[in-house]
Amino acid sequence: MGFRMGIVGLPNVGKSTLFNALTRTAAAQAANFPFCTIEPNVGEVAVPDPRLEKLAAIAGSKTIIPTRMTFVDIAGLVKGASKGEGLGNQFLANIREVDAIAHVLRCFEDGDITHVEGRVDPVADAETIETELMIADMESIEKRLAGLARKIKGGDKDAVDQERLLKAALAVLEAGRPARTVPVSEDDRKQWAMLQLLTAKPVLYVCNVEEAAAATGNSQSARVAEMARAQGAGMVVISARIEEEISQLPEDEAEMFLTEMGLEEAGLDRLIRAGHDLLGLQTYFTVGPKEARAWTIRKGTPAPQAAGVIHGDFERGFIRAETIAYDDYIAGNGEAGAREAGKFRVEGKSYIVQDGDVLHFLFNA
Repeated sequence: MGFRMGIVGLPNVGKSTLFNALTRTAAAQAANFPFCTIEPNVGEVAVPDPRLEKLAAIAGSKTIIPTRMTFVDIAGLVKGASKGEGLGNQFLANIREVDAIAHVLRCFEDGDITHVEGRVDPVADAETIETELMIADMESIEKRLAGLARKIKGGDKDAVDQERLLKAALAVLEAGRPARTVPVSEDDRKQWAMLQLLTAKPVLYVCNVEEAAAATGNSQSARVAEMARAQGAGMVVISARIEEEISQLPEDEAEMFLTEMGLEEAGLDRLIRAGHDLLGLQTYFTVGPKEARAWTIRKGTPAPQAAGVIHGDFERGFIRAETIAYDDYIAGNGEAGAREAGKFRVEGKSYIVQDGDVLHFLFNA
């Protein structure tokens, strides 16, 4: 089950530096000029989860396979992107293909790195990009509404639903708010997702600060935090430059470096987990002597659909799920102990999988 997060921002805010650190490579060119990233770079990263190693240690698993998330480094947008400025149309198309947006904001001063607007103001930067995405959405909606007219006259029910949702989105956009502020019912979620509106995507603000502020943030990141709270958006503070340095160090040296910087963990780990949470994802585990593996599902997923993430046959022939909660598995030092403690459960098709469940699925082939 693949999930993609797009890294966006104005030029020279640290997007490619962050991407380099995320993917542990120097694949993205972090140069001090706009549009150094012409094609989106794509990298997969493991979602850090210390629970997986603990489960593997108890079960004696030979292999550990974490769940993964895909990050896409998208070239910097500029004012006028919705009109095609700065290769804007291409960039907007790349954003349309991701599930969520990690919006990198420059929260540091550096005379050697130019800012496309000639000033450091992360809140204004966020507004610039949000405005461009909103304009692009409005233009897209107006075109779609015009194209739906004939289908609606013909009594096409899907077209009627699309028109209703598009008009709801247009109303909030014209009021100066992004499409993600539209209340969408459970029945409309699938149709809503198919609209692929840019401003309907969840946003995580990533405050790129100077090295000295990596642990505490600074006055600029505090302004972003206030904006994020008002919007109900996510926010993390990170020093992309520090993270890139850490990503190139051996694990023991990286831990020493973090300690010296006063950081409890790498900012990248917080960023990846925040992206995971932003998308409404959770993890369940399958554990055995051969491997301990994490699987990603959306919160609220029933057991058969969770089984389908492993293989379609598991969902189609689902019989039951043998279930142990993570804490119970650890407390019992494995499946046998959990059984003895009465913590081993058998769940049916209606069971909603919980984060951290250790599962074994039975199915008809």
